[in-house]
Amino acid sequence: MDDTDDFYAAGRFDARYLAFLETIATLRPSLHRYCARMTGSVAEGEDVVQEALFHAYRKLDTFDDTRPLKAWLFRIAHNRCIDVLRRRGVREDAEAEAGTDAALAVEPAEPVGPALGRAVEHLVLTLPPKERACVLLKDVLDYTLEEIAELVDSTVGGVKAALSRGRTKLAALPAQSPRRAPSGDVSRLLHLYVERFNQRDWNGLRDLIAADARICVADRFAGPLSDSPYFPTYARISVPWRATLADVNGEQVVVTLRQTDGEWAPYSLVRLDVADGRVVRVADFGHCPWVIPAAVSIQLSESVM
Repeated sequence: MDDTDDFYAAGRFDARYLAFLETIATLRPSLHRYCARMTGSVAEGEDVVQEALFHAYRKLDTFDDTRPLKAWLFRIAHNRCIDVLRRRGVREDAEAEAGTDAALAVEPAEPVGPALGRAVEHLVLTLPPKERACVLLKDVLDYTLEEIAELVDSTVGGVKAALSRGRTKLAALPAQSPRRAPSGDVSRLLHLYVERFNQRDWNGLRDLIAADARICVADRFAGPLSDSPYFPTYARISVPWRATLADVNGEQVVVTLRQTDGEWAPYSLVRLDVADGRVVRVADFGHCPWVIPAAVSIQLSESVM
């Protein structure tokens, strides 16, 4: 039984689990938006959300029903984001400032606009993790200072100080997206993947993929790519579709497009992880309609007619 089956395992649907499922049905878009901005990737942000929700579901029998479920889920997702950033080598300097944060009873600087504008949201990636989290939670998701302090394990004074620093830094930044360009070899592999994908050359695609590659079709399947019906499913899709590379918030990913009323439009993201010249993981977010709207910018690598 894979994770998705376990997520909906029979016999688990008591009141607590039904409340959990109802909550995440409405919470997913904002939870993803937060994780996407924390990690700097709309695709990786959804990966984090999936991991956080699976973890929360397995721990739900330990949840204190007297506390808000939404805040608990955000706390789990926040901690997962911090884990991702630490794995990248990001070091949280706020730990060294913890002793002074509590004593700073300053009023936060004003937000960059009435709320943090979507044209500026992606720039939070330039901030240290604590400042990033506080700005997102306050100026994007409108949490109270007390709620943010609980989520980031700080004090109200510490949150105010982080907000003030973060907003001041954002106000001084040019409105352009940080770009994470892949290496030349990876870029060539991605272009070849898209070319063969559009040709429906499934055997040629498999030549680009490691034998032990993993597949994650978000909310549907996770496991070995060799055991999945991933490519046959695309082969059976009757709606006109194609793929192209795109720069999404400064990250190069595959975007699938679907044609409706003669117009091509982005439909979903597919993120490819590459190692040693082969694709080692495919993450397809076709069943997560909130992912594309969460992108600040999508620049297709080709003109779609």
